Amino acid sequence: MTRLSNTDAVSLIKDKPLLELSQMATKQKQKLHPKGITTFVVDRNINYTNICWVDCLFCAFYRKKDDTDAYVLTYDEIDEKIDELLQIGGTQILFQGGVHPKLKIQWYEDLLEHISFKYPTITIHGFSSIEIDYIARVSRLSYKEVLIRLKNKGLASIPGAGAEILDDDVRDIIAPKKLDTKDWLAVHETAHGLGIKSTATQMYGTIETDEQIVQHWDKVRNLQDKTGGFRAFIMWSFQSKNTALIKKFPDIQAQSSNRYLRLLAVARLYFDNIQNIQSSWVTQGSYIGQLSLKFGANDLGSTMLEENVVASAGVTNSMNQSQMIRLIKDIGEHPAKRDTAYNILERF
Repeated sequence: MTRLSNTDAVSLIKDKPLLELSQMATKQKQKLHPKGITTFVVDRNINYTNICWVDCLFCAFYRKKDDTDAYVLTYDEIDEKIDELLQIGGTQILFQGGVHPKLKIQWYEDLLEHISFKYPTITIHGFSSIEIDYIARVSRLSYKEVLIRLKNKGLASIPGAGAEILDDDVRDIIAPKKLDTKDWLAVHETAHGLGIKSTATQMYGTIETDEQIVQHWDKVRNLQDKTGGFRAFIMWSFQSKNTALIKKFPDIQAQSSNRYLRLLAVARLYFDNIQNIQSSWVTQGSYIGQLSLKFGANDLGSTMLEENVVASAGVTNSMNQSQMIRLIKDIGEHPAKRDTAYNILERF
């Protein structure tokens, strides 16, 4: 198959009938996953703090340090969350927080060491590029130095959060304090060079164009050609409730399920070098999450014992392991529980 060009990808997004996109994406998915296995991971999001100075207009989760509901979790609170995860057979924590202005590298090292020592079976998938960038700046270290030190204390992989749209014209409006495109890519390239795998993400549905969506994909695909370090690609739509961005741009339209499935299918066709495409049922709901498996997704992501960021924007979808298994079986695919590295742990 000839690699999909940016021009062709934009054309597919704009003009291709949805059913045809489903057929094309399914064909590509079957080439990459011929056994028809759909995976999921049992994990928990732990947002260790909601204090953040970055003030992204699209975020309803963050708080200032003096707000009455601002917090930094204690070790006991974190331990309690991990204990609950272990009770349901969880294997991973997605560990992220706001960009706290006072926390330096030693704080993160101590926390990772605590978790790794007390919970050796738990994989720590944590700290987005913006967190790594700020830890480096406030601690006067390079990205490489930060990542080496965190890896030595137990960090296994990093999530793709903070990408939004990898176009600085968009970023300068929706998140002007956040690191730029070049630095987001640099964090991930540095991590990959150290053997730390990551995921790539995209949040669409604010002020970007179709062309900027595809240019984002182009940057991710080019880095993947270079490093091979992305395990999966995950995209989701902007959730506007309670955000400053919708107040500033009230004409922003809610993204339809058609739009999500259309973009997902073209992403599956575009990313010929990324094995896994994850469904965003958290923003789309469980049944569109199921339908996404017919539009190129091969992974339902996390059972998500806890989710705070999307919930802050007014979306509270939930799904447990048994529901995931049923949805996967309903469309004739084979459910399997995986770990962070996409190794199959159990089939159902």
